[in-house]
Amino acid sequence: MRKHLLLLLCIVSVFSFGQETDDKTEPTRVQATIISSTTKAPLVEVNIVNLNQVIGTTTDDDGIFDIKAKVNDTLHLSYLGYKSIKVRVTNDWIKFGNTEIEMTDEALALEEVVVKQLRLTGYLEIDIQQIPIRSNNRYRISGIPNQGYEGGQTNVVNKVLGAIFNPADFLYKMFGKKSSQMRKLKDIKKDDEIRNQLSKRYDREMLTVLLQVDKYDLDEIVNQCNYSVDFIRTANDLQVLDAISECYEEYKVLNRNNRAQKK
Repeated sequence: MRKHLLLLLCIVSVFSFGQETDDKTEPTRVQATIISSTTKAPLVEVNIVNLNQVIGTTTDDDGIFDIKAKVNDTLHLSYLGYKSIKVRVTNDWIKFGNTEIEMTDEALALEEVVVKQLRLTGYLEIDIQQIPIRSNNRYRISGIPNQGYEGGQTNVVNKVLGAIFNPADFLYKMFGKKSSQMRKLKDIKKDDEIRNQLSKRYDREMLTVLLQVDKYDLDEIVNQCNYSVDFIRTANDLQVLDAISECYEEYKVLNRNNRAQKK
């Protein structure tokens, strides 16, 4: 009888320990109030993204946010005019609840804009050559059905011809080395809050953090997918995300077909 009782206690202990271990790994929720380091006032609509769970949220009118997270998750906080920060979720934060996070002001420097005056001569044939022509044509790439690509003025022919002769090369150059980062694209696109945040942004900061690439690589990816310089300059972050996502899906199809042909 004593042996049976001891065995039962061991089973219960193991089961309880398993539950505790699972509970620690399951995402819970953390809450915090974000304030300005100078005014101590709450900051409204601060963008918060859990980089591990790939979900986002914003602060309410009281500067408070609540988001799903677990221990060691990293939260990225960004707000116009303030320095972006990364905050690590700790056991104490989860245990004690709402905490206060300060964000520091950041001076925004405006880029100098140079306006070039046109010097007209009165001769139409000469004057018309001074007017800059910006053309964003779209091209259909061989091997990629139902998809057109933008082309700016610079190196349009070289890009398109390169894609036609070997449509997988220019995609593999970027995506082949960054496959782990690109796998996050689907998760990012699923979260409505992140999409909403990206649609209002043009600084590429959140995209670079989520995809773990720098801004140069991000622009280069869009450029290699034959989107124009104008698109890169004027598109919001959500449009850039969708452009990269579409291009990456096409790359996977082309890469899969390429491997099948080699077998």
